[in-house]
Amino acid sequence: MRIAQVAPLYESVPPRLYGGTERVVSWLTEKLVSLGHDVTLFASGDSVTNARLVPACRQALRLDPQCIDPLAHHVLMAERVFSLAEQFDVIHFHIDYLHFSLSRRAQVPCITTLHGRQDLPDLVPLYREFAEVPLVSISDAQRQPIPWVNWVRTVHHGLPANSLSLNEGGGDYLAFLGRISPEKGVDRAIEIAIRSGIKLKIAAKIDRADRDYFRKRIEPLLDHPLVEYIGEIGASGKQEFLGNAAALLFPIDWPEPFGLVTIEAMACGTPVIAHPFGSVPEIIPDGVAGFLVRDVDEAVEALKRLGEIDRRECRRHFELNFTAERMARDYVKIYNQMIGRPKSASITVEEGALNWMELESPTPSTT
Repeated sequence: MRIAQVAPLYESVPPRLYGGTERVVSWLTEKLVSLGHDVTLFASGDSVTNARLVPACRQALRLDPQCIDPLAHHVLMAERVFSLAEQFDVIHFHIDYLHFSLSRRAQVPCITTLHGRQDLPDLVPLYREFAEVPLVSISDAQRQPIPWVNWVRTVHHGLPANSLSLNEGGGDYLAFLGRISPEKGVDRAIEIAIRSGIKLKIAAKIDRADRDYFRKRIEPLLDHPLVEYIGEIGASGKQEFLGNAAALLFPIDWPEPFGLVTIEAMACGTPVIAHPFGSVPEIIPDGVAGFLVRDVDEAVEALKRLGEIDRRECRRHFELNFTAERMARDYVKIYNQMIGRPKSASITVEEGALNWMELESPTPSTT
């Protein structure tokens, strides 16, 4: 099958450091290639993949000091994707709704995975206009604000089974991994750790929009001897950071569409202490892979019960439900459904058509 994957341009595929959507696109793309599909990846020029890379900008936009308007690059990429649309059996978008007007008019089947929150009032008139656009949710909870759109299926994220391994022993500290913002609850994680008397290590990025929040609300809390702020870490650091933790704290305060870090923790056998908002109850079985808690008091009590969690069962829950293999096969079923029947013909995209930026694509390599 000839498949186009269209990634956001904010981070490379895979990301160097933090980046949920782009990391999922990488895992999906590489697994589809390994399953024998002809995959073209539209992404930033510093991406690395075994698929055919079509660079839509020179480098990840978040790390590009010359990028002022990232939206312009995404609009241009969408136009270029459809200029090559006939080369594909199906086009899979991961860029929210930016392509809807073009995909509505395309002859090639298009599918869109929504990766963000859908409870924003501004989205309602947009989805009503494009009510026929086929959408994939990353959790059933993500659908709740707009159950009336054209949902095709829910496909939970999955990561390569061998990318993280079980650490049966764990460690003596709590971990917080992700992004520092009000809804992610790092301030609550700090309170939980201090009240429990357990060291907390924070590995998180700070977006430009959240710098003031970090400076005023979080930075003063980092002086406590039980709190250590590490900063952003990449994929290579997650095994040690998550695997050596006694538990991952995930005290969110928003309708989390998925929560990729939770399955990364489970892949290491590390239980998760989380607030049951959004997708969390779908991902974390209470008492098996962690504990679902409603507030700081319950989180402190849950930490006293970590001995009840079998880290091998955490890993087993991951292996049964959240691998890249399972994710890719779920998407292949959707692609076949969109196409109407499997297609075996293969048409190679001409090299000249790929060189819009007059860039030399990075040599494909294993991610």
